[in-house]
Amino acid sequence: MTSLADLRKNYERAELNEEASHADPLLQFDKWLQEAIAAEVPEPNAMTLATVASDLRPSTRVVLIKGYDQRGITWFTNYESRKGQELAGNPFAALQFHWVELERVVRIEGLVEKISDEESDAYFHSRPLDSRIGAWASPQSQVITGRAVLLVNAAKFGAKFLLQPPRPPHWGGYRLKPDNWQFWQGRKSRLHDRLRYALTPATNTTTGKNKAWIRERLAP
Repeated sequence: MTSLADLRKNYERAELNEEASHADPLLQFDKWLQEAIAAEVPEPNAMTLATVASDLRPSTRVVLIKGYDQRGITWFTNYESRKGQELAGNPFAALQFHWVELERVVRIEGLVEKISDEESDAYFHSRPLDSRIGAWASPQSQVITGRAVLLVNAAKFGAKFLLQPPRPPHWGGYRLKPDNWQFWQGRKSRLHDRLRYALTPATNTTTGKNKAWIRERLAP
């Protein structure tokens, strides 16, 4: 049996320096995400979402990014799930992408808000039919007696809505508005490259106007 303490990996694929990185973290993120897609890493759009409950217990789960622009990072889920309930009580969260094959990590922190009903409707109706029915069939994060519950619910809502299921009122999108980004590139001898982008205190986080980022190197 291999000892966990003996597991080692040398990181030597690339480097990350201030001169070659974008001054805007969103552009740097776009560059790395597109490179992950081009490299055909498994599920490059998968990200870990961390939230904190009212009792201060953190929890994580993997969700899929569905959009990003100057407004923030967007994903979709059940508003009544554990993450939805935790975000309702504490709207701050963190995201993490780990592209193992490229030896890269991106961490993002910020305030989370629900997106508009129009945006959620547009994305919901672009999904495959079985996924739309699934949004109705799954009481996400609730205890169920078995998988049969999901299958019965899917059959019930499939018969009810046929080919035109509406978006459930408990399902929609969230957008995280970043105020802190970190980009990590594995390097040899554990002397990794790590750049942090933080919003300047004068930035208006409500309107996004005069957004300015301070880029700093952190010790690994």
